[in-house]
Amino acid sequence: MTKTNTHKGRIGLLLSAAPGYSETFFRSKIVGLKESGFDLVLFCSENQHGFKGCPVVLLPQQAKNKLILGIKLMWVYLGLLPYVKTLRRFVQLERTDGQAWLPILKRLYTHAPVFKQDLDCLHFGFGTLALGCENMAAALQADMAVSFRGFDIGVYPIKHPQCYSSLWDKVSKIHVISDDIKQLLYSHGFRDQAPVVKITPAIDTHYFSTEQGHVGEEYPIQLITVARLHWKKGLEYTLEALALLKQQGIAFEYRIIGSGPEEEALKFACYQLGLQAQVFFLGKLGHEKVRQHLTQAQYYIQYSVQEGFCNAVLEAQAMGLLCVVSDAEGLAENVLEGKTGWVVAKRQPKALTNKLIEMISLPNKEKAKVMELSKNRVKQVFNLEKQQKLFETFYDDNI
Repeated sequence: MTKTNTHKGRIGLLLSAAPGYSETFFRSKIVGLKESGFDLVLFCSENQHGFKGCPVVLLPQQAKNKLILGIKLMWVYLGLLPYVKTLRRFVQLERTDGQAWLPILKRLYTHAPVFKQDLDCLHFGFGTLALGCENMAAALQADMAVSFRGFDIGVYPIKHPQCYSSLWDKVSKIHVISDDIKQLLYSHGFRDQAPVVKITPAIDTHYFSTEQGHVGEEYPIQLITVARLHWKKGLEYTLEALALLKQQGIAFEYRIIGSGPEEEALKFACYQLGLQAQVFFLGKLGHEKVRQHLTQAQYYIQYSVQEGFCNAVLEAQAMGLLCVVSDAEGLAENVLEGKTGWVVAKRQPKALTNKLIEMISLPNKEKAKVMELSKNRVKQVFNLEKQQKLFETFYDDNI
């Protein structure tokens, strides 16, 4: 489905929401592609943060009032009349797949702005966003790219078996953020129907950078985690490990930056574990505040039970923190065991406690060696410039 154009190509990127200030992955990607000559348009349901990095097209929303919904439906469908050839292709593909008319009409409504575009590649930013839209790119006579980042392939298919069975035969190229995420594709029915390209997350290594180290003996020990308060981040296991650390007589302070649905449960866990004086919930903070807290910490913990890759761990390494992570998916690729940090088997609080004690007890010379290796690796491997070049190749090969 390759088109010939004088420009590098027109890419439609579909996300649930326009990237916020902290979502540097998508922001930097869009900026880099534009600078390289690609034409981008972003489709999403909301743009709360006023993103202006490229044209943003909002997808139609359903209305609770039936009269208002009827008017919106009529208006949207009338607007699609000039694109009847594209609509005909889409309907034919959907009917061939055995789809009923009602879901077809619903998809025409919810993704109407996409059908009006002339695209070379339609890229779904998360695998779950492509569900039910597998025929959309073919209707546009465009290539179809899909990114898998963690939850969409590590968790969602467990609750919805075979959900991607139709996608595997229709996608043109797949983007994954780690080797473990790539392996999960095969666990859920993928059989090399399309090329798979790994492009890891990246961070602004100029902003998250410091010449200072964190190798001195400071007490209480300063620990930190930057994460959404969600079950997959394994924070309750982290708290259990820290309760054991406290029993060993090691003085520490642990700060958690982030918000989420598990806040109440985690605060109650702190109460039951007797950690109220050691654990501080700081809520969601902006980049500058996060950076400030990282400069004051010595050790970073990311003991997740499921994780795509985790930018926060990259930022911590770039800031000179010694990191201990779980072996969940991409974390063992983010941190190299015994070289740039430490990796502990997930769901084993006692093992995490032992590793923390081992880290804290290391001679300062050994700590400094690990710190320098991790900082240099992040700068060389996980910088935005390298990521942008890889995405240029990703789309050049498609278009």
